[in-house]
Amino acid sequence: MKITGTHFNYYQVCKRKLWLFASGIHFEHTSDLVLEGKLIHEDSYPQRSERYEEIELDGIKVDYYDAKSKMIHEIKKSNKVEKAHEWQVKYYLYVFEQNGIEGVTGLLEYPVLRKTQPVILSDFDREKIEEMKENIEKIILDENCPSLVQKSLCRSCSYFEFCYSKEVEE
Repeated sequence: MKITGTHFNYYQVCKRKLWLFASGIHFEHTSDLVLEGKLIHEDSYPQRSERYEEIELDGIKVDYYDAKSKMIHEIKKSNKVEKAHEWQVKYYLYVFEQNGIEGVTGLLEYPVLRKTQPVILSDFDREKIEEMKENIEKIILDENCPSLVQKSLCRSCSYFEFCYSKEVEE
């Protein structure tokens, strides 16, 4: 089973969202917020596509990788779930390392906020990632969707209407 950066991000944010996404239930394509994030990604650093590469490796897809400085650049719209973004990049660093690419660092970029955050991978993080991978696999393989846990982030989630529809509540 290939675990992606999206799986890792959703694991941090909402186990239900992770399960729905892994089960092939996708609402991102209908979300204005997701579209806005894609536009920020495309418009914020137009010169990047000439200098850096988008990399796909073992199920992950990195926004931009600068091979010269060995840095992963991950662009996000908002820092509302900054810890989830950080663990997503740490997972990318872990996958690179598992594939023999040593010494890679990460940079979270929030162009709308004009903020950046460096990301590194520690020994503690490597252990935690192994633990998280096991938990992610358990959630994905479970036949039952995790229960709804109401959070302040729910209103801005692409799954909001699905989770809060009358059919789901009954």
